Amino acid sequence: MPSDYLVQPDPQNPALTEAVQGLDQDGRGVETRVPVERPLTLFLNGQEIVTMMTIGDYPNFLALGYLINQRMLLPDDEVTGIDFDTEIDTIVVRTARRTDYEERLKKKTQTSGCAQGTVFGNMMEAVESVALDRQAELKTSWIYSLSKQINLTPSLYLEAGAIHGCVLCEGERPLIYMEDVGRHNAIDKIAGYMRVHGISAAGKIMYTTGRLTSEMVIKTAQMGIPILISRSGFTAWGVQLARQIGMTLIGRAKGKRFVALSGTERLRFDADPSTVGDEDKRSQRKGGSDGEAAD
Repeated sequence: MPSDYLVQPDPQNPALTEAVQGLDQDGRGVETRVPVERPLTLFLNGQEIVTMMTIGDYPNFLALGYLINQRMLLPDDEVTGIDFDTEIDTIVVRTARRTDYEERLKKKTQTSGCAQGTVFGNMMEAVESVALDRQAELKTSWIYSLSKQINLTPSLYLEAGAIHGCVLCEGERPLIYMEDVGRHNAIDKIAGYMRVHGISAAGKIMYTTGRLTSEMVIKTAQMGIPILISRSGFTAWGVQLARQIGMTLIGRAKGKRFVALSGTERLRFDADPSTVGDEDKRSQRKGGSDGEAAD
């Protein structure tokens, strides 16, 4: 049951991939398309915050979402302007509130995210005050439906590989599908889109193709989303944090299989796994094989 996304990947966008010449295992010439990776330097008012490596689509949403998930852009902040300069790959977010994060910028953690994700300040501070919806539920039929729909959606991953996706969902409907070289960028784009368009976290589910790391749990929690699903596996700290804050954590969701390691009280087993088919290998996504995804 294909869904009408609010946003979905545009794998035919020529700005997002490049054709590269090479040789295959038999020494024959081949041409393959690979995702681009370009720097984007983010300023908040007059202060340089970070340089991110990104495929370059939706820079406004990425910038806003990054600041939101770093707790540098507060819920009641008024954004007075966003200036994106394509010539020098720089984006400036301006707010009515004066900001100075010099002390926080001195303390940074390089996360396990691909493309070297970075979190500033004390990571634990980000989850201490989180209150997730205890009444939210997750039907197992939704897990199977979302996995199939997202797996069959045309994407940059299926076109060129080496990319991650995050999808904001509601029930069994995928809504916002973002991709980037790092899953942390993809989820930041979703956070920025939600901010701009006033989309509530109520009743939402986050789906990702990448590992369930501490950074992904923290960012999903800060967005107020109580359920996080992945095609890939878990890290120990990711599971520990999810259990601490009461987040439902579902990993290795492929075909009829999945593993729930946190928040299992939200699960409603309304589907018979024996009626769910295996994934079509021609359209398997990152982490779609029996082995764990590398990222």
